[in-house]
Amino acid sequence: MNKKTYIQLILCFSISLVSWSVDAHQPVLSSESANTAKAPYIIEEPEISKAIFSELKGKPHYHRIDSDSKFKFYAGITVPKIDDCPLAEKFSFEVLDTDFRLIERKDGENFNWWPWYEKHGEKWYWIGPEIGEKFKSNRVYKEGTYYLRIFNRFNTGRYVLAVGDTESFPFTVIVRMLFTMPKINSAFWDDVNCPDTKKDN
Repeated sequence: MNKKTYIQLILCFSISLVSWSVDAHQPVLSSESANTAKAPYIIEEPEISKAIFSELKGKPHYHRIDSDSKFKFYAGITVPKIDDCPLAEKFSFEVLDTDFRLIERKDGENFNWWPWYEKHGEKWYWIGPEIGEKFKSNRVYKEGTYYLRIFNRFNTGRYVLAVGDTESFPFTVIVRMLFTMPKINSAFWDDVNCPDTKKDN
């Protein structure tokens, strides 16, 4: 394949991504090393909608928001739905202030999770609790630093944290998606079997 053909393919794919990305979130694959209280994942531009894909491996995850002005706040937790597999892990999350004091908590253990098909990405999710309503913000936070803490009983399992409600897909994000989406699909759907649901209650 020559360079010209390769560029044309990228442009065509980019245009198609723009067309299906309306009402979607920017997909982000979170690194394993940046999810602790001391080294949290940094959420930039908190009003821009993002879907942060990650996995708990024994400890809670932390995400940080820094804003020098007030902003519309939205956060919701979801889980990739694998074929006809039951929901194995439920996740809760908290919003904490700059001193890690609790602002809001959403209890995923006692929430009635429900299946939802995301038509643009053509994937199924289990939808958990949200701070907002129907995937949209319904409140404004003042300027400052905030933390999102993601956890469950065993601090294990794959989850997707949705933040923000303003769709934005600049060209740099679309190019990044060319590389991240195959990795996300493989790790969270395509190469995943039904998870073990026989853990002690």
